[in-house]
Amino acid sequence: MEKERPFLKKIDLNRYGVEKHGTMNVEGLLFLDDELLKVLGTDESITQVENVASLPGIVHASMAMPDIHWGYGFPIGGVAAFDADQGVVSPGGVGYDINCGVRLMRSSLSVKDAGTRIKEIIEGFYLNVPSGIGSRRKDLRLSREELRKVVQKGAQWAIEQGYGTGDDLEYIDDKGQFAHADPDNLSERAYERGREQLGTLGSGNHFVEIGYIAEVFDREIAQAFGLFENQITIMIHTGSRGLGYQVCDDYIREMVKTSAKYGITLPDRQLCCAPVTSPEGRAYLSAMAGAANYAFANRQLITHWVRETMEAVFRKSRGSLGLTLVYDVCHNTAKIEKHRVQGKDMTLCVHRKGATRAFGPGNPSIPEKYKAVGQPVLIPGDMGRASYVLAGTKQAMEETFGSTCHGAGRVMSRSQAKRSSKGRSIQKEMEARNIHVRAASRETLAEEMPEAYKDVSKVVRVVHDAGISRIVAKIIPLGSIKG
Repeated sequence: MEKERPFLKKIDLNRYGVEKHGTMNVEGLLFLDDELLKVLGTDESITQVENVASLPGIVHASMAMPDIHWGYGFPIGGVAAFDADQGVVSPGGVGYDINCGVRLMRSSLSVKDAGTRIKEIIEGFYLNVPSGIGSRRKDLRLSREELRKVVQKGAQWAIEQGYGTGDDLEYIDDKGQFAHADPDNLSERAYERGREQLGTLGSGNHFVEIGYIAEVFDREIAQAFGLFENQITIMIHTGSRGLGYQVCDDYIREMVKTSAKYGITLPDRQLCCAPVTSPEGRAYLSAMAGAANYAFANRQLITHWVRETMEAVFRKSRGSLGLTLVYDVCHNTAKIEKHRVQGKDMTLCVHRKGATRAFGPGNPSIPEKYKAVGQPVLIPGDMGRASYVLAGTKQAMEETFGSTCHGAGRVMSRSQAKRSSKGRSIQKEMEARNIHVRAASRETLAEEMPEAYKDVSKVVRVVHDAGISRIVAKIIPLGSIKG
C-alpha cells in the first residue's frame, strides 16, 4: 500500500519534487522513477527528506537517491548541503557506520584463469578476514597511542606498516585521509571498541566479493579505469566498525542538548545538530574524520590480506596478478567542500548518508589518470545479482553537489528477511547460481538474501538516465564472504 503524499510532484521520468510546505526551507528532490516510488510503499523516508529540508542553512534542495529507505534522522540515500557559515552539521546526516565505503580491485585474471578456484579463494578470504558481529583480530592489537595514529593518518598509517604501497593512496577518496581529524575528540569508549577491530569486516551487508566484468557499457571510460570484459575483480565493503558507531552515539547524545542551546527547532529529535562553526560542530567533524580515517585503514588492511590470499591460491605475486586499486569511495560522511550554487561559489558542509561522491571530469580531487572521464563510482548490489561501476558527471556537480546513489537499498528489514527465508537454505540457493558464499551465521545470509534489496540495475539506471552518473560496467558475483 502506497502512502498518500500530496506535496509530491513528478518532474520527469527520473525525478520527483517535494513542494515546500510547513517548516521546509527548500524543496525536496528525489531521484526516482515510478516503479521505485511504488517500492517505497509506506516507508517514511520521504517524510525524512521533508524534515531535513527544515534544518537551518540548507541550500538548493533536500535530496534522496533511488536507493532511498528509512534511516536514523536522515533517510539512507539522503544528500543535503548546508552553508558552512550559517548552516548545521548533524550526526544523523552521516549515520552510525561512518565512512562505510566500497573499494574495487582489478586483476589481470580472466574468468577462465580463475576456473574452479573460486571456492578456494572464498575460503581463503574467510580465514584471513574476520567477519561477523564483534569480530576481532587476535594478531593486530594496537596500543592506545598507535590507534591515535590510525585515527590521524587513515590509510597512510596502514601503508607505513607495510600493508600496501603508496600507489594505493592515489586511488582513494581524499587519498585515504581526512586531514582535520583530532584524536582528542574521540571518547575512551570509542578507542576501546576500535582497538581489536581494525582489519575486520563486521556484520550486516559488509562483504568481500570476487566477481567478473560481465558487460562494458562505456569502453572509453572502462579503459581509463583499467577494466575489460571477463576480468576478475574484487570488491570490499566495510566501514569504521565499533569505533565509528561509538563516535556517532557519543555526539548524538551531546547534540540533543546542543540543538536546544543554539535555539534550533527540530522537526525530529533524531536530526539533532550544531552550527558548523560552533565548538560542538567542529568537534563532531574532527571526530567523524577520525572514524573515517579508521575506516580507510580498515579497508587498506583487508586489501593486503585479500592480496595475500590471491597470491597463495595462484602461487603468483600480486604484481603478476595485477591486483591494483581501481578506487575506494566513501559513503556516510559530512565534508566541507566548495560548490557553485545558483551562480555563486559557496563553501558547504555536504552530508552524504548512504550516498557516494560522484565528481565529474576535470575536478582537481580526481586522480590524474581519471580526470578526463570523471571519478569512479562503485555501486554494490546484493550477493546474488550484480554490482556496477559508474563515473561521475558534470551534471552531478551542478545538481547534486557531485553525489549519486551508493547501492541497491533495502526493501525488507532484517527481521522481515529472516521471516521470509524461514525453511530455505540461502547458501544452497546461491550455490545453485554458481555463487559460493561464506558467512559468520545462517542469520546473516537470511538477512542478506537478494530479495531483501531493490534490483540494483534499476537503481543505477535512474541515476544514469538522470545524468548524475554514467554506467560503465556490470560486475557479476562469483563468491563472497559476508559479515
